[in-house]
Amino acid sequence: MNESQGYAVFFFPQALEALGEAIRPYLLDGPAGAHVLCREIDTGGAFIEMTLEGRGSDGRDLSLELMVPGNMVRMIVSAHGEGAFGFGPRVVRTAPAPSIAAEAAPVAPVPVTVPEPAPAVPDAPPPVTAKDKPE
Repeated sequence: MNESQGYAVFFFPQALEALGEAIRPYLLDGPAGAHVLCREIDTGGAFIEMTLEGRGSDGRDLSLELMVPGNMVRMIVSAHGEGAFGFGPRVVRTAPAPSIAAEAAPVAPVPVTVPEPAPAVPDAPPPVTAKDKPE
């Protein structure tokens, strides 16, 4: 199994508005929207605790802990080291074309019939709709 390289934490739009300028330095923008990329995450309490890697103004590496209420988080995505993180179109891999000898005759589509829904209460009168009402 691939080792986790961190987590992308996405917030509700109202949460970003409420957090305002305090969250802006930690946000990264991507195709799926603004998110916080963190190394570790703890979702065990009322607050989501995120551990971020940063660099101080003097150039030293430092570890930051950012905590937000759990109801502000829309989604958490685990980022793995198997490729670049992000969202985009998936490449569909197709099987090689079958040989001419292996081709089968075309199959006709199977008709599908949908049964009428049964009433929830047996022996109940059918519902009356506007077109069923007498003039």
